[in-house]
Amino acid sequence: MPASPRDLPVWALAAASLRAGTPVALLCVVRSTGSSPGRQGFKMAVTATELAGSIGGGIMEHKFIELARQRLLAGDFNPVLLPQIHRREAPADRSGMMCSGEQEVLLWPLAAEDLPVVEAIVEALEQGKVSQFLLSADSGLQLRRLAEQAYDFYDYQPGQNWCYREQLGFRDQVTIVGGGHVSLALSKTLALLDFELTVLDDRTALPTLAANHAAHHRRVVSYENIAAEIVAGPHQYVVVMTVGYRTDAVVLRQLMGLPFRYLGVMGSAAKVAELRRGLLAEGYAEETVARLHGPIGLPISSQTPEEIAISIAAELIWERHRPSQ
Repeated sequence: MPASPRDLPVWALAAASLRAGTPVALLCVVRSTGSSPGRQGFKMAVTATELAGSIGGGIMEHKFIELARQRLLAGDFNPVLLPQIHRREAPADRSGMMCSGEQEVLLWPLAAEDLPVVEAIVEALEQGKVSQFLLSADSGLQLRRLAEQAYDFYDYQPGQNWCYREQLGFRDQVTIVGGGHVSLALSKTLALLDFELTVLDDRTALPTLAANHAAHHRRVVSYENIAAEIVAGPHQYVVVMTVGYRTDAVVLRQLMGLPFRYLGVMGSAAKVAELRRGLLAEGYAEETVARLHGPIGLPISSQTPEEIAISIAAELIWERHRPSQ
């Protein structure tokens, strides 16, 4: 079963609580900087007895859970924005943690009239509808449908008329070209990391592709038309691991130079060097070929498909959190 977006349990608990008439609050990190344990977009649903999600853990999260429960018990439905500074020497707004970063947390008690929007958010997450929710001082909780993925997944406008926007679902997509044993292991690993997964292969009745229940999308395609199968963009990661050198080259010829966040090819150093030489000989620019990652995976002496998958996943994590160039 493919993994659901990370926030689905949060909104599902909020919807169930509102339907049952149980007071529930949303905690959401609307801004974060530095080594903050709670990153922008982290969120929780909190009732008197249940929790879903996280805003960073530790003593800071414990304090916010207690604050949310106190306000729910008191019937206080006023939202509050609280900065949290993770430094012991901070003169105010100390979180009780020493990570040296900062985050701003919104405590938003949900009301009965929010139920239709919360249910629509759950539906959008379950069905993969491209949507964006908004929370603002002026307009409350809203949901908007989007024609396509927003360039900025998160957006926060501080101030008296503050507004927080967030696209629903998966921010990052990984397309694995090749459905073999490493592809299957990599899919299982990436399913834990909040990526939307697509696996493409040109072989029909491939057992490892059929067994890949971690991928959200699996398709048998022609490698000659692979570029038409992958939507390029700043949140698209492409990992090429076809059955051999020839098909890797067929795929790379079409994908080189497209605006992916990451394009990499699996193989030995000798194989990847030969692929690069071939691309240069065919007229691809040196700077374009230089952006091709390979051999992919962090150098941890990996040997089995599962070990190789972990090394590749670690490289994708590094790329995901590296500042965009």
